[in-house]
Amino acid sequence: MKTRTHSLRKLLAAASLAVVATAFGMAQAAPPPAGGAPTARILMVDLRRVMAESKVGQDIQRQVDVLKRQATQELQGQENELRGEEQQFQQQAAILAPDLKQKRADALKAKIENFQKEARDRGSLIQGGVIKAQQQVEQALGPILEGIMHERGATILLDRSAVLLAPNAIDVSEVVKQRLDMKMPTIKVELTPLPAGAAVQGQQQ
Repeated sequence: MKTRTHSLRKLLAAASLAVVATAFGMAQAAPPPAGGAPTARILMVDLRRVMAESKVGQDIQRQVDVLKRQATQELQGQENELRGEEQQFQQQAAILAPDLKQKRADALKAKIENFQKEARDRGSLIQGGVIKAQQQVEQALGPILEGIMHERGATILLDRSAVLLAPNAIDVSEVVKQRLDMKMPTIKVELTPLPAGAAVQGQQQ
């Protein structure tokens, strides 16, 4: 999802900038060591893996699966009823008067469009709930990432999905996942309207 990927990259950038600012202040206060400027210490985290393998990420997916099954079960009856009406109309269309045929066709079309809108709305509410839950996870991740950078004395934190080659980077994905598991093992996914400007999943971004 583009919105989520963009926000995660902003999260990494904020964590990196916070530590870089601290390191810059320390560098101004103390003279550089003999031998020239220190080499940047680079950390790398696979945020997709963290979200997929963490307890809270798996909890979100489990709840989404339940919500989708519930929506399917609730809408299945309406869909079957509409299919029956459509089949009956097709069988009777040849013997109906033109005005009555058009009237019934318009009524059936309106019912189908309302059903499709209801299905889209339910999907949007589920997607909105996922976005809200992910934003809360990202808020919890911010301090975790900053803390690890401080502990490791790092100046840069990269997302593995955005890097082709970084041989000197240290992967801290497992540590991030473990700390997220301790800090936020679960979260409630609730039906929530999509944020303004967010595209419904499956439609053109």
